[in-house]
Amino acid sequence: MQDLISDRLSLSMESDEEEKRVPLSRRPEWCDVTPVRQDDGPNTVVPIAYREEFAETMDYFRAIFLADERSPRALQLTSEAILINPGNYTVWQFRRLILEALNADLHEELDFVEHVATDNSKNYQIWHHRRWVAEKLGTDASSKELEFTKKIFFMDAKNYHAWSHRQWVLQALGGWEDELAYCQQLLEDDIFNNSAWNQRYFVMTRSPLLGGLEAMRDSEVRYTVEAIIAKPENESPWRYLRGLYKDDSQSWINDPQVSSVCLMVLNLKGNVLFALSTLLDLLCHGFQPSQELKDAVDALTSDSDSPASDLATTVCSLLERADPMRANYWKWRKGMLRQTV
Repeated sequence: MQDLISDRLSLSMESDEEEKRVPLSRRPEWCDVTPVRQDDGPNTVVPIAYREEFAETMDYFRAIFLADERSPRALQLTSEAILINPGNYTVWQFRRLILEALNADLHEELDFVEHVATDNSKNYQIWHHRRWVAEKLGTDASSKELEFTKKIFFMDAKNYHAWSHRQWVLQALGGWEDELAYCQQLLEDDIFNNSAWNQRYFVMTRSPLLGGLEAMRDSEVRYTVEAIIAKPENESPWRYLRGLYKDDSQSWINDPQVSSVCLMVLNLKGNVLFALSTLLDLLCHGFQPSQELKDAVDALTSDSDSPASDLATTVCSLLERADPMRANYWKWRKGMLRQTV
């Protein structure tokens, strides 16, 4: 993807990095600074073998940090320190103080963070700093932040930090208008993208433009049922379907679309794990199954299966076989059924 990083930033950064680094001790603008060496204490048993570039950069950083120097050269030094070690919280924090003191262009700062994040997209300090900058810029940063997270998702579609940042941007800065369409596109690209399903639910429940979960429920149920029929082995839409009836179990068990999708998948006799587990939850909430559903469950039993007194017990037995990794869990669920009889 050619636009992962803005061309201007990429070329300038790469050009700078390709040039041979001039040690700070040989730069005229740093001649008045006495570097502060790291104090590892006396008689260090196993001293860390720092690279010369890293050691010198941090020695000079300690000097300006202790002097509380908030100058353009100090800002440049934090850039170098961050590129050497993007996880240094102290450097990031001091950089924020310098940015404020200099009233620096925060749009340029976003470009810098984007460059650093390209190879460090799961670094907590980067995301914390990015949020700080975006918050300072306000709503003007909304579209840029949403685009930035898209670039991260191109590299890692399930990056938790990027999803968390995107949700914060939507709530704090806006940009809801195209979010549902974006989720739709992600799911068309990969229907198994559980992060996209989670984001879709976030939009359904938080967007001020859609009217809330109840207003969108019918269309969302239809969309989710289609996704389930396409890939019954995909757990995400099953979970999403249940979430559409959050705090409204009565509507969940009474909506014929829910039991119908269970029936359709059971009749396919393919991967029935999630259809069975959904049916079990329905039964435990008081759902009264149709004869068709009973027949579909019976059709999955074998001659060796012990006859069960009720449908829920039969479903638990089928789940033990369909989901051997969690067989003990389904046995426990079966035991709980007996206790409620």
